[in-house]
Order: sequence, then structure tokens, then C-alpha cells
Amino acid sequence: MLIIGIDPGITGALCFLEDGKIIDVVEMPNMAEGIKNKRQVNGAQIFYEISTRIKKIEKENIKVVIEKVSAMPGQGVTSMFNFGQSFGILKGICSAMQLPMYFVRPAKWKKYFNLINSEKDASRTKAIEVFPYFSPQLLKKKDSNKADAILISSFFYETYQSEE
Repeated sequence: MLIIGIDPGITGALCFLEDGKIIDVVEMPNMAEGIKNKRQVNGAQIFYEISTRIKKIEKENIKVVIEKVSAMPGQGVTSMFNFGQSFGILKGICSAMQLPMYFVRPAKWKKYFNLINSEKDASRTKAIEVFPYFSPQLLKKKDSNKADAILISSFFYETYQSEE
């Protein structure tokens, strides 16, 4: 089974986890848009990243797990709108590709990995602990978004397997 774990948002990432092993992790594709060159997710590139990796896999053997984030205190209206737009683009792409989607709240997967009330960088440390072979790709602090995508897909893999 291929699990695509997604940390949505402009600085997020996509993790491709097959049978519990990381196949690939890519930073969220984005592009400049408008007069002010604001960054937004690049839907066409996301489609490409997913479609090239699922060519030979039956759709019933693919699960897309997207982190379901809600508004955070102190976050501006524009920021939340942009985040919602990114979330909608991801849902639209997966729907158009007819891929089954599951949504997981941050508190759920973070609790599973004992990351509640921890620093943002703690997910990177945990991902390195769980997947030591992938540590060279998680060297920088900014790689915490990749780590989140890895842990989201790993959480689903471990909990979904136990439900079957």
C-alpha cells in the first residue's frame, strides 16, 4: 500500500510511504503569483509529483492522508484564506485523480508520537528516530515540514494497519 502523507500549506511537504518505508519526500511545490509575487501552492506540479509516483499502483492500494489544520490564534484572515486555498487545491487534485482521502488532526498524530506541546523541530528529531536511513534528507531545521509529512503518513500506516 502506498500512503501519501501531506503537510498542507505553502511550506508543507508530501511523503510517499510504501509498505512502511519512505519512497520519497518532496517539498510542497509552489510558485509566485500576482503583482506582489506572493507564493502559492502549484497545483499542476503537485498533480505531476503524485501522478508520476502512482503510475503502476492500483488506486485501491493508495491512500492520501492530509493534515486537517484549523485556524490558529493570532493568525490573520489573509493567512488563513491562503492556507484554506492550499488545502482546497490538494483536495481538488486528489478528488480529480479519484484517490481516497483521509484527514487527520495535528493533535491526533502528534499525540501518537508524543509530540504534544513540543517544539516545531521535535517532529524532525522523531522522524530521524523512526526512519534513521532518511536522516540525511532531514538535516536542516526547515526540514521539519518534511518530517511532519513523514510522521503523518507513518501514523496512518501504523494505525490503519491495526484497524484491518
